[in-house]
Amino acid sequence: MRSALYVPGDAPAKLAKALASGADSLIIDLEDAVPPAAKQDARYAVAAFLATVTDPAPRLWVRVNPGPAGLADAEAVAGPWLSGICLAKTETADELRALNEVLTRAEELVGLTPGHVKVSPLIESAAALLRALDLAGAPRVHRMQLGEADLAADLGVTPGPDELLYARSHVVAVSAAAGLAPPLGPVSTDFRDLDRLRESSESLRRLGFQGRACIHPAQLPAVHEVFTPSAEQVAAAQDVLDRLAAAGGGVAVDAHGRFIDEAVARSARRLLALAPPTPLAP
Repeated sequence: MRSALYVPGDAPAKLAKALASGADSLIIDLEDAVPPAAKQDARYAVAAFLATVTDPAPRLWVRVNPGPAGLADAEAVAGPWLSGICLAKTETADELRALNEVLTRAEELVGLTPGHVKVSPLIESAAALLRALDLAGAPRVHRMQLGEADLAADLGVTPGPDELLYARSHVVAVSAAAGLAPPLGPVSTDFRDLDRLRESSESLRRLGFQGRACIHPAQLPAVHEVFTPSAEQVAAAQDVLDRLAAAGGGVAVDAHGRFIDEAVARSARRLLALAPPTPLAP
């Protein structure tokens, strides 16, 4: 999942348009993007929208509100084409366990196998950041995210290129330790500065993120470019695996005369898993 495009849940026209945006996934937002007075109407509008979906591309997620309102959101929107729930301002694993119970009941009501809907907790406070490993082990958790605006405010940090490096690296390490999918990179709120977006996305990729959330369709091409392996990278990764296989395992030497071993092979396999499918010959 290279990209996840946030779309306001109270804007039906934008939801329909976003399906053709080219994003790998959509995060339909019932939290920050929706005014308090409109949240209940938005909940049912999103549920009605999801009921009309007949094609699972792009994958559809819903960001629900924290607390009891979020449980009601999740119960209303759970269905066949919902890939997952992003739980805003997650603080404890107990909140995720409560969400799991609500989703299980909702899935059973519509004939889905329990566990169909995945969960992605958003870490937006210092306390949640320090509980990240506990959160990662909660039911249904598939991928973690950082809500960096709220996190920076809680930490008293002025966001810049490196000020949240610890938080980012911590969530990458926790995700790997818990066997989760790599975390989704945070949004860039300046959707006009695509050069900065590309630069910061490259930094996130080097840190271990494999995709990024976006707030505007104009950001998608740069994000996709950064998080899609190039043909040269794919060829180099395949060459590593071929050389190790020819050597019978252990160690080998790459095309540049450098030693390669299983650790290098693991990175090569990870890159190949992200590569676009090879077109079939005519």
